[in-house]
Amino acid sequence: MDTFIELLIEYGYGGMLIAAFLAGSAFPFSSEAVMVGLRAAGLEPWGLIVYGTIGNVAGGMLNYYIGRMGKLEWIEKYLKVKKEKLDRAVRFMSGKGAWMGLLSVLPIIGTAVTVALGLMRTNVFITFTSVTIGKFTRYLLLMYGTDYIIGMF
Repeated sequence: MDTFIELLIEYGYGGMLIAAFLAGSAFPFSSEAVMVGLRAAGLEPWGLIVYGTIGNVAGGMLNYYIGRMGKLEWIEKYLKVKKEKLDRAVRFMSGKGAWMGLLSVLPIIGTAVTVALGLMRTNVFITFTSVTIGKFTRYLLLMYGTDYIIGMF
């Protein structure tokens, strides 16, 4: 995994986009590690935030559309989201609507959230907007923390 992360860092902003897409979809991957590495290598923070957000939202929306297809066997097989976790997410989000996409940034349950929003057939525009706001905010805070730590040394 470390070699793959190093490879993505070599690709700069394109590596950030790929890492964020993988992390936003169902792959267990850390785009944060790539972002921190790229920032330490001197890439501009806003470029990393923009590319990270675009990739991560694209991965989350892929999950949404897979959920929208409603094929539970695909969700379990390819996204590795167990039916129990999905049922819990749907119960929790019922009646709260597409703005629950803000929770897509949470570790472990973020994938289940976006898949559940698809299963629930929430409004795609509001879902896209809420997922984008959440993921942008996460990368913005990560970059702020990274720059703070890098500035200490």
